[in-house]
Amino acid sequence: MPVRHPFTVALAGLVLLGALILANDVSAQQANEVRALWVARASLTSPATVEAVVKTAHDYGFNTLLVEVRGHADSYLRDGVEPTGPEDPRSMPIFDALQALITCAHANTLRVHAWINVNLVTTATNLPASRNHIVYRHPEWLMVPRNLADQLAKLQPGNPSYLGTLLRWTREHAEIVKGLYLSPLTAGATAYTAGVLANLVAKYPVDGVHLDSLYYPDNIFDYSRTAMDELRADVRPRLSVAERSQLDSSNQPFDYADHYPERWTAFRRSRLTALLMRLRTVVKTRRPTAVFSAALVPDEFDARTRRLQDWRTWLDGHLLDVACPIGYTQDTDIFETQIATIREIATSSKVWAGIDAYRLSPSQTINNIQAARRQRVDGVALFSYDSLTDPAQHEINYLAEVSRGAFRLDAVAPESQ
Repeated sequence: MPVRHPFTVALAGLVLLGALILANDVSAQQANEVRALWVARASLTSPATVEAVVKTAHDYGFNTLLVEVRGHADSYLRDGVEPTGPEDPRSMPIFDALQALITCAHANTLRVHAWINVNLVTTATNLPASRNHIVYRHPEWLMVPRNLADQLAKLQPGNPSYLGTLLRWTREHAEIVKGLYLSPLTAGATAYTAGVLANLVAKYPVDGVHLDSLYYPDNIFDYSRTAMDELRADVRPRLSVAERSQLDSSNQPFDYADHYPERWTAFRRSRLTALLMRLRTVVKTRRPTAVFSAALVPDEFDARTRRLQDWRTWLDGHLLDVACPIGYTQDTDIFETQIATIREIATSSKVWAGIDAYRLSPSQTINNIQAARRQRVDGVALFSYDSLTDPAQHEINYLAEVSRGAFRLDAVAPESQ
């Protein structure tokens, strides 16, 4: 019987322990997990850039692309119904960027989801060039903050000063608002958004639709005159004669919101939920198997009270196929807590953990992926292809580092998911 040297036995034990740790780590990865990348419109300007996006995603273990096709109420579709965006690939007449991406991605076993910004329709610093843009055609559909409402109530929306005043205020309050937003309280605005989405799903065989900016920028919005009219029409039939007389005598446009703050808050939440339901119907009517997802504000209190995004109701009502909370924090513990909360609530929806990777190191992103897996998520999504492949932002090959550290199992083909 051969004599075993103690060092050999110890080394063998370490190798076995390492193999077990690796096996456990790999087993935490579900073979069918979604590994998504958000892809901004600027990366889809030519056949070469489309091929580069698909190759990079495939090579580094991703299986899903969330592709921006509506940035700020502008179109990156060949036959879009909105004005063209600043990086419009239609400068090449025969090139249809989205269709080219779908064809190339499917040939390489990747899914393509159309990423749609819903309410955010322009930044305040980079206004649309086209006068056919919705902010010029229907300024009355834009959300208005409470502390600007009195001033704007004295102006007609068609007056250039109306939009100019709203823009100046927005620039001065960049800490709370990114730009100008369409109001979900306005029937014309919601019908318009639904029409944009209907055009998309009718013309392109996307695997899913991913909604972004489906929230209010802050709870001080929307005090536009159109929104006040909608609130009045909703509340007035349920008031007593005395209550109606009291409000009518004051003749102040914001009295209904000021007198019934709880109803006002609930009304805004419910109208946002109604918009979500309408957009879901649009997608599922045309493409029943398309995955319907939305980016969620990760902290439930902030989402419900400040952004008026009642995602608990959305999840309880089975309104989303996939919930995608976006972890803006750089603290992995906070990130995991937020993901755990949504995972517990989302009993009938899948959960993809959105990771703001461009602000994190590769090791931080890997830690967040592992944290998300501990909470049994169905996938992860990294923001974004454009920033993570930009050598000016990352000297190392960021996606290669993440792939080596987090994607040891090959992602399955889209058909198998």
